[in-house]
Amino acid sequence: MSSLYSRDFIVTLIIMLIPLCLALNTDSYGQRIMTLSGIYAIAAMGYHLIFGRLGALSLAQGCFFGLGAYSAGLIGVHFGLSFLTCLLFAVIFTALVSLIIALPVLRLESHYFALATLGIAQVALLIAINWTEVTGGANGTYGIPQLDLFGVELSSSSDVLIFVWVILVIIVSLTFWIMRAPFNYQVTLLKDTPEVAASSGIDIGRWRLTFFIMSAIFGAIAGALQAYTIGVVSPATLEFQVMVSILAMTVIGGKNHPAGAVIGAILLTHLPEWFRFLETHYLIAYGAALLCTIIVAPSGIFGLFEKFIIRNPGYDVKSLPSKENKAVSDTNSTSLEIQGLSKTYGGIKALKNLNMTLTSYQIVGLVGPNGSGKSTLINIISGLQRQDEGTIELDGSFIENTASYKRSNRGIARTYQTSLRSSDLNVYQAILACSSNQHNLKHRHNQTHAILRNSRLISKTESMVGDLSTADARELDLCMALATEPKILLLDEPAAGLSSAEQQFLSTKIRHLAQSGISILIVDHSMDFLLPVVDRLICLDQGSVVAEGVPAKVLADPKALKLYFGNARS
Repeated sequence: MSSLYSRDFIVTLIIMLIPLCLALNTDSYGQRIMTLSGIYAIAAMGYHLIFGRLGALSLAQGCFFGLGAYSAGLIGVHFGLSFLTCLLFAVIFTALVSLIIALPVLRLESHYFALATLGIAQVALLIAINWTEVTGGANGTYGIPQLDLFGVELSSSSDVLIFVWVILVIIVSLTFWIMRAPFNYQVTLLKDTPEVAASSGIDIGRWRLTFFIMSAIFGAIAGALQAYTIGVVSPATLEFQVMVSILAMTVIGGKNHPAGAVIGAILLTHLPEWFRFLETHYLIAYGAALLCTIIVAPSGIFGLFEKFIIRNPGYDVKSLPSKENKAVSDTNSTSLEIQGLSKTYGGIKALKNLNMTLTSYQIVGLVGPNGSGKSTLINIISGLQRQDEGTIELDGSFIENTASYKRSNRGIARTYQTSLRSSDLNVYQAILACSSNQHNLKHRHNQTHAILRNSRLISKTESMVGDLSTADARELDLCMALATEPKILLLDEPAAGLSSAEQQFLSTKIRHLAQSGISILIVDHSMDFLLPVVDRLICLDQGSVVAEGVPAKVLADPKALKLYFGNARS
């Protein structure tokens, strides 16, 4: 995987080096345009992280761009400090502002998040216009000194160009380092299926906060460079069109790759110049060119290039050591104790004072009619929902108030009724994304291969997750859960959509997992699959246990027969 990382990084550097070398051989005006391209590419790198990687449409990137310009420019004008000192102040100030903003807005989802960040950007614009004593009001602040490096002014356009692009290279390198495997796969999993990511031990809040602050820092750096390059800072740096331009650069260039930000920035800063000969009609040609680009390459220009030219290397499973790392916990005995669990939705009791015990080496089946509380129980155990009352104790520690990703790290894994569907991950990457961050990369790769060797997916490591059949998708769900090294495994409808032969294969695998020491809880409506594999059966009705014991005992219980089994066996 390191070769893939190195190759992508080298390709990106080449994409950056070629236009830079061409610009160095042009006049000062051409170098100035390319300098602006580098500045906007830095800002677009922030959008690449928060929007391209996480899928969160933040409309505050223009705000952070303006904050960086104002904070660095005003400090430079009023205190006469060096550029690097002003840049450091701008980065710290903008990062603190973004942290304050992040605490409430990152709790929002989808369009609510976008609207909240847009409102923040508008507030910043109003402050810049009306706080005349500090910002200069609508006229802005002039007289910002030239860029300098350790006391030496960068007076020539070529020096400024090189300085800006060196900073861009550093930021691109930092982005590649952050998004190295397997963290890039974890972020993709987080973007496509956040519930699966949380129950796989991935700290969603940490990733969102990190990327939001980093996008703000990149925007602040770009804004500071813009202010010192043109020598003035005004409310125009905070206007809506700046944010739209940065967003357009990210999308048109390719939001899923750092090179896309560079390509988009170069293209959109030069398009107005290329169409300038059309005089008053150049904006029409500019808009038409952008529209054609989006239609022809919806994944961006670099996405088109990557699809037809760059090929990802395959995974040679046979070349790895034959010794398999264990994919499950070595703990000899595990116990999950549930006491007095209750959950209410409005006036409906989903769970009522429920008690349950799960222990190692045992397979427990959970059955009941629709609405009996089965999925609610699994969601509460895995931490996706919180109970109203009751306790959950894992190996002597209470975890009922513990976050989902922390429960995963403690050994609780689960599958979902709906299988993972991602257009950006293949089978190998999806499993690797779920492996524990507590291990080094070599161990995680070996563990992923060990899991694949014991599955039917051994020949489909490069298959995209979204292209898998129902049976293979169910198999992948189980492999991803095993990658977290579970002590407790919760299976929600694992046999749904499987043929009899596929159900038999799954039953055999579940028995082997239980024999290795995992405690397994299964929710499934197929009695032909469930009854032969479980050691103990629990029947729920309206959130309460009505029958519990070995399958034969529960099958003979009149309440269970009346509620569920009578219909299933008729």
